[in-house]
Amino acid sequence: MEPLAIKLRPNLLSDVVGQKHLIGENKIIYNLVKNKKIFSMILYGKPGIGKTTLALAIVNELKLEHRMLNAVINNKKDFDNVIYEANIYGGLVVIMDEIHRLNKDKQDLLLPHLESGLITLIGMTTSNPYHKINPAIRSRCHIFELKELEKEDIEYAIKRTIGNSKLDNISIDDESISLIASLSSGDLRYAYNLLEMAYYSSNGVIDKEIITDLCSKPNFFHDKDEDGHYDVLSAFQKSIRGSDVDAALHYLARLIEAEDLDSIYRRMTVIAYEDIGLANPSMGPKVDACINACERLGLPEARIPLGVVVIELALSPKSNSAHIALDRAIEDIRMGNTGNVPNHIKTNSKDYLYPHNYPNSYVKQDYLPENIKNKSYYFPKTTSMYEQNLKKVYDNLKKIKKI
Repeated sequence: MEPLAIKLRPNLLSDVVGQKHLIGENKIIYNLVKNKKIFSMILYGKPGIGKTTLALAIVNELKLEHRMLNAVINNKKDFDNVIYEANIYGGLVVIMDEIHRLNKDKQDLLLPHLESGLITLIGMTTSNPYHKINPAIRSRCHIFELKELEKEDIEYAIKRTIGNSKLDNISIDDESISLIASLSSGDLRYAYNLLEMAYYSSNGVIDKEIITDLCSKPNFFHDKDEDGHYDVLSAFQKSIRGSDVDAALHYLARLIEAEDLDSIYRRMTVIAYEDIGLANPSMGPKVDACINACERLGLPEARIPLGVVVIELALSPKSNSAHIALDRAIEDIRMGNTGNVPNHIKTNSKDYLYPHNYPNSYVKQDYLPENIKNKSYYFPKTTSMYEQNLKKVYDNLKKIKKI
C-alpha cells in the first residue's frame, strides 16, 4: 500500500510545506519556475523536510521529462538507460537521491552530459554537499539548503490532510495534532507515517493516548554519517565556548544517546586547547584523564566522568590566544613572510648565546629572521590569572628586547 506521505505529495510549488526562503514569492526557485528555466542543483537538508517533494514540484510545474535515480540502488545500466532516453528526448531531468554516495563510474558517465546540458541534475542529500559531494559534480550544480520545518508547518500539513479524502472519517483534536508535530521534530514524512498508523490502529478516532502508545519518544535525527551529526557537535562546542552549561549538557546527552563517544572525545580535546587554551592549561590533561576513564568504564557509566568534565569545560575561563597566534604565524609563512634563519642560531654556530649561561636563563638576542624580527604573533588575553601571569612575563621580555 502506498504510504500516506506519497499520496499527499503536492504537484505545485504553492502546495509545498515550508521552504519559503526558496519558493516564496520572488524567491530563487519561485522565479526560476515562473521564468520556465531550470539549472542543475543540489537540495540538502534533514530527512522528511521536502527535498524530493520540491524536486518533483519543480519538474511537474515545468512539465519536464524526468527520471528518478538513487545513487546507491540504481546500477550503471540504469544510468546508461537514462542517458539513452535523454538523447531521445533532447534533454532530461534526473532527480537523484543520496547523491553524496555517487561512485566514480557513475560520475564519469554523468559529467559530460551535465557539461553539455543534455542532463539536468537535481540531487538530494542529507549530507553537507561542501564536505561529501565530489567537487566535479558540485561545481556544475547550484546548492540550496532546505530549512528544518517548524512545528507550525507540520500542524498545518496535518490539518490539510484531515481536510482531504485520503483518511475517511478521521477524528483528531488539536491537542493530538500538536503532539504529532512535536514528536516528529520537523520531519513531515515521520508525522504523516505516525498519523496514518494512528488512524488505522484506532479505527479513525485518534487521541493523545494512542499517539503516545505508538511513539513515546521524539523522532531523533542523528546519523553519524550525515549533516545532523555535525550540527550537534557544532552546537556542543559552541555551547561550551559560550559557557552555557545547560546547553552543553543537552548536546552531550544527545551525543551519548547516539553512543558516539569517539566524536565526544575529539571535540572535548579540541575545546580544551582551542577554546580554553592558556586560560586554564590543566583542562587538556583533565580531558585525557576523562577519556581514559570512559574507555575503562564504557556506557552507561562513561556518562559520569563526561558530565563532570563538560561542566568544568563550560565554566572554565576561555582563551583562544595560543591557536590564533599560531594561525597568524602560519598565515605569514603562506604569504611568503619568512626570511633566512639568523646566522647565530643556525646549527653549530659559534656566535650562539646559550641562555642558561646567563642570569635568569635569559640573554638578549634575535631569533626571528631579520626582515620580520619585530613581528608579534601572540597577543595575550587576561581572562584568567594564569594567562595574566604569562602576559607579565611576555611584556617584560618585549621591553628588554627594545632596550
